[in-house]
Parts: sequence; C-alpha cells; structure tokens
Amino acid sequence: MSQSPASGGVATDGMGTARARCVLAPNPSPMTLDGTNTWVIAEPGSAQAVVVDPGPDDESHLRRVHKQVTAAGQQVARILLTHSHPDHAEGAATFAAMTGAPVLAADPAYRRGGEGLAPGATIGAAGCEIHVVASPGHTSDSVCLHLPADHALLTGDTVLGRGTTVIASDGNLADYLASLDRLRALTDQAELTTLLPGHGPVLADPAATLDYYISHRQERLAEITAALDAGDRTTAQIVARVYADVDRSLWPFAAWSVRAQLEYLKDTSGLPPGVQY
Repeated sequence: MSQSPASGGVATDGMGTARARCVLAPNPSPMTLDGTNTWVIAEPGSAQAVVVDPGPDDESHLRRVHKQVTAAGQQVARILLTHSHPDHAEGAATFAAMTGAPVLAADPAYRRGGEGLAPGATIGAAGCEIHVVASPGHTSDSVCLHLPADHALLTGDTVLGRGTTVIASDGNLADYLASLDRLRALTDQAELTTLLPGHGPVLADPAATLDYYISHRQERLAEITAALDAGDRTTAQIVARVYADVDRSLWPFAAWSVRAQLEYLKDTSGLPPGVQY
C-alpha cells in the first residue's frame, strides 16, 4: 500500500537467480502489480524442477510454465504454494493434472497427493534444498521458501517487490510483525542477498527491505492511533485520513489492513469507546 525505497521497478519475467527463474502470469492489477510471479526452481543440469505458485487457473500461463520446464529437459517434481489466495493457488490443481506432480501446501485443502509445508521442513527436489519458513500474517497459511544455495528467499505475499503487503481478511497483524522479525533475523543468519517476491521485481537488498517493512508497520500503527485520538471511530474514517495519499481504488484493501491494525491495538493497548470495524 506504499512504496518501499528498496523496491525495483521492472517486471520479473525471466529474472531470478542461478536456481530460480520467474514466469510472470498475465493477471496484472493494482493488487497483483505486474502479475503473479510463478517460480521455477532447479539445480542447473537437474532433470527435475519445482514450481512455486502456479498462479491463476489460466491455461495459457500454466502451459507456458510447463513448456519452459520441458524445454530445459526437466520434469515437474513438486508444486509448492506460498499461500492459498487464488492468484497464487487457483491453478495448482490444473497444473498438477497437467504434470502429474503433487501439490504441497500449508493448508490441507490445497494439497494434491503431497504432504504439508511444516515450519522448518526441508524439501529436497530438483537437486536443491528448499527450507520452509513459517510467515503467517498476510494470511494464516503463508510460508516463505529459503533457497540457501542462492542465498535467496521466496516471499510469496509476505514481502512484495513494490509497495507493502496488505493484511488480508484471513490474516493477523501480530503474526505478521512476528514473521517480519523472523525474516529479518534469517537475513543475517543465512546471509540472504535476494528476495524473490510473489509480485513485483526481484529485491537485491533484503535487510533494507525488511527494515523498511518493519518501520512502515510501526508508522502505520502510530497513524491509526493518531486518527483515533483525533476522533475517528470507523474504518472508513480512518482509511480516508491515513490513506489519503493512496489511490482510492485501493481503499477497500486498505480497509482490510485498518481492521487488522485495530484488532491488534485492541489486543495490545485497547481501543477508545465507540470504535466500529
């Protein structure tokens, strides 16, 4: 919902790292930016590939992903989901039928012939080790995927290539703040050099990006508190004040984040009488 100083500005199709390349889905929008980034992961020379977030159930996109995998002499061994929102997961069942690969997801409802993605689990496939990092907040089932060989982290919607993440209706701000702290610590521990987001361009300074995300959340909470102190009592009033510089077409999504922030404040410091959200 705002612009990060660490953000890039170019579409990610074909970009990535030595072991992860992006296939951009044709679903651009104010919320999906250039579209959903589908990631193909494989050790160079491997006969297998892992596909992360097949994206929407768009046959042309799914066939394009499959064609790129087969053109590299590979077969899809696993399909992984960073979370269950349709722009990331809707095409998973179709892609699984197309490739014969199992779908691994944190949410059992989205698994197809595969296990879950438990925090701390390691997925060994396509010659790579992929470590599962729990990152709830944007959604309750969000995970990031650490690719240590490339010092890279696939972030789904937990961190975007441009702007900042909305806390969705099935998300939680307290969880999200804890996830950001976890990813910031991982950045130093694992010497991350690249973030591969679910939307928007590749980010080459994980520490600066995550520091911005953390400070931005604290600033937004301060702005919400100031709006309450000024007498605002409804989500609409707070959105109009705090997100006045944001395109009005995004205000419905800003309202999700405002409600999440009010819920957080209610649990941590309390709310003044009469607040409705």
